[in-house]
Amino acid sequence: MKTMENGFNGNFEAMIFEYIDKIKYLLSPELWENELFNCSKNELFVMLLLYRRSGVNMTQVAEYIGAPLNTATGIVARMEKRGLVARERSVEDKRVVTIQLTNEGLSTIKRIISAIVHYGQLVMETFTRDEITLVFKLIDKVMDTLSRDREKNTKPEDAGSRVRKITIE
Repeated sequence: MKTMENGFNGNFEAMIFEYIDKIKYLLSPELWENELFNCSKNELFVMLLLYRRSGVNMTQVAEYIGAPLNTATGIVARMEKRGLVARERSVEDKRVVTIQLTNEGLSTIKRIISAIVHYGQLVMETFTRDEITLVFKLIDKVMDTLSRDREKNTKPEDAGSRVRKITIE
């Protein structure tokens, strides 16, 4: 293992597991009152997209969650069954179908956002202005590093041809 710039040359895996044990509370159903755990990662992203931009089409959903169109269609169908989203045909062009949050979906995403904001503010209140700036610089650095790694390891011909398994309910 390479020695890191800050001098750490110990067992990186052990350090990661130590932090996972420390933060597992952040992912507990008790903290999120099961709101966050009642939906998959992709369902959460679809709700966030629809919260910010109402009336998107399936292509936009697929692009946003980084999934093939048929996978996105299955995700939206499951969300529709649960009453979180609704599909509506355009009055002008019946071929165009848009997806919207239902009242239940809007209520759900608002509760999730409210909880995230609450805990984010709770944590940020303990930081100085300089620490907040540092936190966001570190997050940006992590995201830039992971993006570069992803770009480096994604072949152009592989970008749209990945096969993903999904569970059909």
